[in-house]
This record gives sequence, structure tokens and C-alpha cells, in this order.
Amino acid sequence: MEARHALDDLALADLAPPDRPYVVANMVASADGRSTVDGRSAPLSSPADRVLFHALRRQVDAVVAGTGTLRTERYRRLVRKPEDREDRAARGLAPDPLAVVLSRSGDFPADIEMLTDPEQPRAIFTGEEADPAAALRRLRSEHGVRSLLCEGGARLLGGLVRAGLVDELFLCLSPLLVSGEEEVTLAGPALRPPVRLELVHVLEHEHVLFMRYRRSADDA
Repeated sequence: MEARHALDDLALADLAPPDRPYVVANMVASADGRSTVDGRSAPLSSPADRVLFHALRRQVDAVVAGTGTLRTERYRRLVRKPEDREDRAARGLAPDPLAVVLSRSGDFPADIEMLTDPEQPRAIFTGEEADPAAALRRLRSEHGVRSLLCEGGARLLGGLVRAGLVDELFLCLSPLLVSGEEEVTLAGPALRPPVRLELVHVLEHEHVLFMRYRRSADDA
């Protein structure tokens, strides 16, 4: 199966609870559990990972990324290829997913192209409105968002997990050993108790593993 079609027809919107979007996270990690190399996730990625990354973007109503991730990765329009926007429209989605920013401080990188491109729809929540649970309720009620993709970083993902708002994790395990002085984990500080996941499927391409996990019903 071609990587582009490996995640076709996830129908994530059909899984949405009544009051918020169904939330999936897409993250990459090294074989020894590091989520960045010199502060960036891109060195851990692979061509197939990037294809699946964009395949997920084609299937959700909205995408959220932390302010640090926006700065580091220099986000642009989320779906840039016309054929991908046509693919979304064929699925019954808006041609462009809604770009979502949560920033309690209001200190977000306004010079990022994603936040200035007139073709990119967006919703920005600051102050108390940036509380994850409250923001997700508004995304559902005011913007009709039924499926939301979180692309990190660790602080944002950890906050969503702690609030019980992450339903699935798509994890790319890169065949690299990174090591380093600081521990950089996927979801920030320790989760107590740990969150239990159930494996849905595993894909492999050129020594890279692509795993889909669902939050265990015992933890839901």
C-alpha cells in the first residue's frame, strides 16, 4: 500500500463526543524516546513519515500546535497542495483545516506565515479562553470542529492528555539513537498515574515504525 493511502478513511469525525472534537495527536520520537534533535523534530522525520503527517492533515477539521512548535518549525499554510485541498473537499471537509492556537499568555509568534496567510482560516484562544477543555468546547459549538489533530509540542500534548482530551496517538518511531543531557519526552512532565493505551495497528517502512494507539477504555 502506498504511504499516501495508508491512513485513508479514518472517519475521525464520526467518533466525536457530543461536546468536543475527537482529538488525535501525531508525534515522532527516536528509538531512545527523544522527541527532538537540537530542539527540532524534523531531524527525526523521514519521507514516509512526512507523507503520513500530511495524510492526517487531510482528514481533520482542525490542527493545533503549541506556540513553541510554531516558532521552531515555522508553520505555513497547513494544506498547500491544490490536490490535497481537493481531496479534503471530496471527503466533505473544508478545503483548508482550521489552524488553532492556544496561548494563555498571548505571546505567540504573529510573524509565522500560518498566522498571516489570508487563505488560512484560524482560531486563536488567549488568556482563560486558552484552557484546553473550554477551547475544545468552543471549537465544536462555534466552528463545527469534530476532529482535531494535535502536532505538539510536549507542553500542549501533556496538557491535553492531563485534561483527558486525547483520544488517539499516532507515533512514528525513528530508527535513531539521540541521547543527550536533557530528557525531552512526548508529553512533558510525568503523568501520574500513567495513561494506558491500546495498540490499533503498526506500519513499517524502511526501518521506521508507525503506530496508532487509542486511549484505553479503562482510562477514558
